[in-house]
Amino acid sequence: MQNQNKADNIDIPGFIQQDVEEPQQKKDNSKIYFFIIAIAALLATNVYFYIKYKSSGEKLYTIAIQKQDLQIEIDRIEAELDNLAALKGGDPDLGLENSELQARQMISDLRQKLDGQTITDEDIYDAKREVARLKGDVSTLRTSLNELRAKNEVLQKENANLSNQVVVTDKKVSSLSEENTVLKDKVNAASALKVSNIQVIGVSINKKDVIETESRARRVDKLQVLFSVADNSLARKGDKEIFARVIDPSGNLFGDANNLFYVHGEKLQYTFKQIINFSNNGEEYQFLWGTDKFKKGAYTILLYCDNAIMGRASVVLK
Repeated sequence: MQNQNKADNIDIPGFIQQDVEEPQQKKDNSKIYFFIIAIAALLATNVYFYIKYKSSGEKLYTIAIQKQDLQIEIDRIEAELDNLAALKGGDPDLGLENSELQARQMISDLRQKLDGQTITDEDIYDAKREVARLKGDVSTLRTSLNELRAKNEVLQKENANLSNQVVVTDKKVSSLSEENTVLKDKVNAASALKVSNIQVIGVSINKKDVIETESRARRVDKLQVLFSVADNSLARKGDKEIFARVIDPSGNLFGDANNLFYVHGEKLQYTFKQIINFSNNGEEYQFLWGTDKFKKGAYTILLYCDNAIMGRASVVLK
C-alpha cells in the first residue's frame, strides 16, 4: 500500500507539468499568428500606397505632357495669328479685327488656365476642346483674310484699269483740248480783222471844221487815220473795239499808264480806242487824234482788234 501510494505520488507531478505547458504553448502560437497578420497587413498597406503613388505620379506626368502639348499648340496658333496680322497689313476690316481680338483673348485665358497649379483631367479636356475651336476660328479667319485679299487684288486691278482708262481719257481730252485750242487760235487768227489799206496824214482844222491836209508840223492840228477793213467771212459782224498806239518821232508812246489791253496774252498800253461797226462790206473808217504840239519827224500809228494787230502806217511831218 505504501509502495502503491508512493508510485501514485510520483506520477501526479508529471501530469501537472504537462497540463501547465499546453496553455503556455497556445499563448506563444497566438503571438506568432498576431505578428504574421500584422506583417501581412503592413505589406498590404505598403503595396497599396506604392500602387497609389505610382498611379498618381503617372497621372501627374501625363497631365504635364498634355499641358506641354497644349502650350505648343497654343504657341502655333498665336504665331498663325501674328502671320495673319502681318498679311492683313493696313487693310482695315472690322469683322476680321474683332475675330482676331477674340482669338487672342481666348489664347490668354487658356494660358492662364494651363499655368494654374491645380488642374484636373476635366480642365485638360476643356482646354483641348477650346484649342480645337480656336484652331477652327483661326482657320476661318485665314480663309476670310484670303478672300478679302483676293477681293482687294481684284479691286486694285479694276482700279488700275480704271486709272489707265482715266489716263488715256485725260490724254485724249488733253489732246482734243490742245487741238481745240490750236483750232480756236487758228479761227481767231483767221477771223481777226485786217486792214486792206491804211494811211496816216497830218491835217489842220479851221474854225468851220474844214479838214485840210497839212505836212508842216507847226500847222498840224491832228493826225488823220484812214483805213478800210478787208472782207472776212469768219469775222463776227457788229461793233468792234479798235485800239490805237501812237509813237512819236523819238520812239515814245503817247498814252496813260492805266490804258491797257491784251494782245496774245501780253499786256500793252494804248493811246486811244474807238468803236467801229463792222459789216464786212469793205467800208472805210476814219480816226482823228491830236496832241498839244506836233514836232518834226515820223509819227507811227498801229491799230489792234480782236487780240491781234490790224495794220500800221506812218507819216513824216516837216
